[in-house]
Amino acid sequence: MKKLLVPIDFSDVTHLVIRQARDLAKSLNGKIRLIHVAAPEPAFVGDDVGPQVIRNQKASKFREEHRQIQKLSEDLNKDGIETTSLLIQGMTVEEIIKESKRFGADLIVIGSHGHGAMYNLLMGSVVEGVIKKSKKPVLIVPANNL
Repeated sequence: MKKLLVPIDFSDVTHLVIRQARDLAKSLNGKIRLIHVAAPEPAFVGDDVGPQVIRNQKASKFREEHRQIQKLSEDLNKDGIETTSLLIQGMTVEEIIKESKRFGADLIVIGSHGHGAMYNLLMGSVVEGVIKKSKKPVLIVPANNL
């Protein structure tokens, strides 16, 4: 049985990544672990936590992301694919690599937004970081299939 780690970000490419992972899992009799890495707590990156209204907004967003990833996981389980989901906070690339090791992933299935070279130079690319740091194969699902 193959284990697929599937990082998602709830962007337009997410449904393509889920579809590709579902098809692979079905053909390989595999398991899926969905993971979403939420932004770290402000105190983690050196900012003040801020007023209560800001903390409430962040908590609300975190709860909504948790609800979304749980729904995606439930849908895959209904399709007969053993799926678990995980919502964590931290630095995206590092958390994906850590979870691939913890889960014992055989493959990472990740979406690419298709940003240009200038964007990647200024902002960096999660996909590029995962490719550089992963010891496991990485399947990239391009956004240009939208």
